[in-house]
Amino acid sequence: MAGRHFLLLLLVVSGWAFNVVAMKFGLMELPPLLMMMLRFIIVAAVLVPFTRLQRRQCGLVWLLAFTFGFIHFALLALGMRYTDAGSAALLVQMGTPMAMLLAALWLKEPLSTRQVAGIALAFAGVAVMAGSPTLFSWRGLLFLLTSAAGWACSNILIKRAPPIAPLTLSGWVSLFSIPFVAVSSLLFEHNQISLLLTAGWRGWLGVLYSALGSSLMAYSLWYWLLKKYPVNLIMPYSLLSPALALLMGAAIMGDPLNASKLLGAALILGGIFIAVVSGGGRMTPAGRRR
Repeated sequence: MAGRHFLLLLLVVSGWAFNVVAMKFGLMELPPLLMMMLRFIIVAAVLVPFTRLQRRQCGLVWLLAFTFGFIHFALLALGMRYTDAGSAALLVQMGTPMAMLLAALWLKEPLSTRQVAGIALAFAGVAVMAGSPTLFSWRGLLFLLTSAAGWACSNILIKRAPPIAPLTLSGWVSLFSIPFVAVSSLLFEHNQISLLLTAGWRGWLGVLYSALGSSLMAYSLWYWLLKKYPVNLIMPYSLLSPALALLMGAAIMGDPLNASKLLGAALILGGIFIAVVSGGGRMTPAGRRR
């Protein structure tokens, strides 16, 4: 890999890692569902005018708007209210072993002994992290694991569907997600207008970075790199993202690095690495999507 492309790859995974820190800043001033609604509005406004969705693809996009836009993203933001940035980034990574289990049950894709061992190790890491004092409430664990399950379901849906260009999918899923998140915000959040008008740099950092920095810039670079290099070479680097989020949370926000958190992180990331990389160094199908 060319040196400049390696630096771009590090920039992408660092950008994803900083996204959870930016969202944590945003939650200091904005309620989570409102913040996600604003994110979807911005992404849709930037992408939808330049992409085209076929009528036969609308059903899939509505499903993804629920599983990916609402279940994954909205519950991620809700879960982050109950834990720190690094813990949230680690727990959401459980979407990968969940996707592998769903593929085995739904798509009848066989799991090797190595993959089962890696998945079991990752879930053992969740059990360890559940005892960490950085998880302030059981609600955080529930929201974040459900968010991961939404990501896993979304990947199975995408795998069974006709291909859609990534940026087209991102733009239209964002557009179709707005009603789900808007209605939820109206039902469960209060004073949205006043909070929006009084939001400072922290609130808008959470919204704008999540929409423009993470969703558009980082993913565009990621797709570009995937076209230039084999998936097997690029995908393992995505596991750097939660590890970097852990370090960024500690350095920027002062998040503690206690023993339960570090051991849980090692088990989760180590288990996922074992599960998605085959003995020959190749990525398994379930490990190819992020």
